[in-house]
Amino acid sequence: MLELLRANDIVRLSFLQSILAEAGIETVVLDQHMSILEGSAAAIPRRLMVAAEDEREARALLAAVEPGAAGGG
Repeated sequence: MLELLRANDIVRLSFLQSILAEAGIETVVLDQHMSILEGSAAAIPRRLMVAAEDEREARALLAAVEPGAAGGG
């Protein structure tokens, strides 16, 4: 799995996951439980991950809906 981006905004992550799911790309959000444990003080951002073979398409989709997101921001 490869990381597409890191964020603490759960609404943004949910939106991006739905965009990718519509294209048939499965995602996993890592560190969501650690982020909750630390009080969501932005110390541990959640990581949006995809399979290596889906990375190129996923980055293109994210760039189309949210410029800058696919670059890790």
